[in-house]
Amino acid sequence: MGKAKPFIKWVGGKSQLIEQLDAQLPADFDNWENVTYIEPFVGGGAMLFYMLQRYPNIQHAIINDINPDLAICYRTVRDTPEQLIESLMDIENAYLALETEEGRKDFFMSARYRYNEKNLDPIENTTKFFFLNRTCFNGLYRVNKKGLFNVPFGKYVNPTICDPETIRKDSELLQRVEILNSDFEATFEHACGNTLFYFDPPYRPLSDTSSFNDYAKEAFNDDAQVRLKEYCDHINEAGFHFMLSNSDCKGKNENDNFFDVLYGAYQIERVWASRSINSNPKKRGKLTEILVHNYLDTKYNYQPNLLQFVANENAQIVTMAVNQ
Repeated sequence: MGKAKPFIKWVGGKSQLIEQLDAQLPADFDNWENVTYIEPFVGGGAMLFYMLQRYPNIQHAIINDINPDLAICYRTVRDTPEQLIESLMDIENAYLALETEEGRKDFFMSARYRYNEKNLDPIENTTKFFFLNRTCFNGLYRVNKKGLFNVPFGKYVNPTICDPETIRKDSELLQRVEILNSDFEATFEHACGNTLFYFDPPYRPLSDTSSFNDYAKEAFNDDAQVRLKEYCDHINEAGFHFMLSNSDCKGKNENDNFFDVLYGAYQIERVWASRSINSNPKKRGKLTEILVHNYLDTKYNYQPNLLQFVANENAQIVTMAVNQ
């Protein structure tokens, strides 16, 4: 059996950054007991599925997303995986049986229209969500100001719409996850004891044309970024830990100090990340992102084995000096 992994493609997904994110966790995170793990912007869930499988000390997890359909997806995968698999198999078989691109485009447009009617039960809503995610252009999820999905048809030859193994593994893992659909600040009341927040909000655009954060009809602008920082202050003052990802505006424009000033009181690291979502393949590539956290010692910069080795070496030197 394979491992649990994201069941949808999502802009800004963290699959390629997992090792770097793990290296920036608190140095002693493995030794925390009864951990509560909170993601106020869960998105595709790459970090969530990694953390739940890598760290058995996470006893309780809370995920949140402002996108109501995404929250429905997570609940459906968690609570009714077999019904979802059956429904996805039906739509996959019907779609792949169509032999012309025109026929598949018509099928896609009909599914998109039905999805945007917003009166579907959880199984049908999630089925349409999965289908559109697998067959739309570039796997984007984008809505207009009315909250209607508006990504055009993608010309995929043989898309996998139903992956039963992934759905079942994800469902099993999500049994210990509470799923919210609210503003990110609503997650605070769930923090207690050893709590780690990981924030992966809609990124601040690096240019006027690079914004792919239309996951919900509510815009996430600079005012929202400031409100998020103030929420991080609240978490810090309460004694909880947080780590946050965002775009590195300074890496694109050395005069743009927005995040360096905003999070100046915290630790800011820069990591390399690949961007795969762009209408022009030539503009996809590596950029730096920032990681902000409110603790000094990370797994990357704190190596107890090395410190122990140095301590032992020093002890041997002292012993040799005494014996001489």
